[in-house]
Amino acid sequence: MDNLRFFLFVMLVLTGYMLWAAWQQDYGPKPPGLQRQAGVQKQTGGDVVGGPQAEARTPGVAEMSAVGKVSVKTDVIRVEIDLAGGDIQTVDLLKYPVSKDKPDEPVRLLTPELEKLFVTQTGFLGDERIAPRHTNVWEAQRQDYVMEGAQSLKVPLVWRGEGVEIVKTFIFEPGSYEVRIDYQVHNLSQVPWTARQYGQLKRKRPVKSGGNTFIRTYTGVACHTANDPYEKIDFDDIRDLPRNWETEGGWCAMVEHYFLAAWLPPKEQINHFYTKAMPEEVYIVGSYSPEYRVSPGETSQFSTRYYIGPKLQDVLETVAPGLELTVDYGIFTFIAEPIFWLMSKFFSFLGNWGWAIICTTVVIKAIFFPLSAASYKSMAKMRRLQPRMQALKERFGDDKQKFHEALMQLYREERVNPLGGCLPIVVQIPVFISLYWVLVESVELRQAPFVLWLTDLTSKDPYFILPLLMGISMWIQQKLSPPPTDPVQAQVMKMFPVIFTVFFAFFPAGLVLYWVVNNTLSIIQQWVINRQIEGAAKT
Repeated sequence: MDNLRFFLFVMLVLTGYMLWAAWQQDYGPKPPGLQRQAGVQKQTGGDVVGGPQAEARTPGVAEMSAVGKVSVKTDVIRVEIDLAGGDIQTVDLLKYPVSKDKPDEPVRLLTPELEKLFVTQTGFLGDERIAPRHTNVWEAQRQDYVMEGAQSLKVPLVWRGEGVEIVKTFIFEPGSYEVRIDYQVHNLSQVPWTARQYGQLKRKRPVKSGGNTFIRTYTGVACHTANDPYEKIDFDDIRDLPRNWETEGGWCAMVEHYFLAAWLPPKEQINHFYTKAMPEEVYIVGSYSPEYRVSPGETSQFSTRYYIGPKLQDVLETVAPGLELTVDYGIFTFIAEPIFWLMSKFFSFLGNWGWAIICTTVVIKAIFFPLSAASYKSMAKMRRLQPRMQALKERFGDDKQKFHEALMQLYREERVNPLGGCLPIVVQIPVFISLYWVLVESVELRQAPFVLWLTDLTSKDPYFILPLLMGISMWIQQKLSPPPTDPVQAQVMKMFPVIFTVFFAFFPAGLVLYWVVNNTLSIIQQWVINRQIEGAAKT
């Protein structure tokens, strides 16, 4: 029993270290950004759309900027559409500041800056004289659009080719990060117009920070097909082997911590998806449609969509099937999702994520109350038997076999389960990891304040008050629990509160808050049970 308890505590320490390493990877000090090598060109070269006949050159930033841009502002995003390509090149998320220290500087999710390149590209595969690609220049009626009230905002662009006029209209809705694109193709010629519509996301791989880690948030490509609701394709896999696949509906996305941009082609058609690696660590994911056909003298209309914004779970599941899975809770998703749902319900009533965490902890503790009560009763009985166990150890000395035989006989006589005290530790590990991922992955908790000095539950406690309280609570729990009979293990166990205090000093405050509340409830429950067992033994 002592060996198993010791092993589980070691596993808990290792789990803590792994999560600490992950937290340092994402939020710890970062090394200076890598400098660009001399001689790097100003453009990424020719990016090839995944279609069988599509090769198009990507203009340099300076070349594209010279054409002109259209600025769009809604209540939640600020967008720049570059007329060289007629695509969204810049997106600022107005509700999400980059940090607490810069409340007026929004997160810039999309940008044409070469070092942080992340843009959208749309166009048509076909005869370039009648089907524009993402390098052709579009015309705009105005340069600035601002959403007013609850009315949707429409931004039309026009392109004219040989016997064809195409109107491309971006439609923005209040409070929404979803952008719809409506195309109207006016065939003014005497021959049919045919082309395939494509859309893609183009991004430069973010610069990696140094350090070793076991767990980290994901940045890369994600996709949804009829057979696989959520698949991740990292940049290295795209570099080694570009992918092509077809599915009914589906979507593809570039995912990062808290935010994503997703290309959402029509779900009622068969779409061909692809990935491609470009020079200078630039990657593309996108899709193209079946062939559209517009007869001479007719006008045809079709639509497609983007989602460019935060990974809001209740929103994503309404935008497209499986899109909410981009909030990746890992192997314990089946635990993390109910935890987040419960926290969200408490937040809707309390308006504070810190109190929501506390209430969720109480509920989790109540769910496992019978299990933990049985475990604490076993530990209390073990604690009461400590003098007799020590006497056996002194009696048999170094004869471990006889000592363990006598110990097992004592357990049977007193009806004590020596493994019962291990269950609370086993139960806490998956819950602990699940809550970690809820705090790491849920943009709803990003920069969420609690009380007083705790201004961000997803960052470490700036004054280390919660980690110290957590260490003290672990020390009290050890005092209420039976110590190991092995003196070496007993000494090591005494170090665990110190070790965990150091680890938790760099953990998100919300996770430490959960642990402090959980330990406090455990102390109360264990103290009451100890009193009951000791009182019963005296009568």
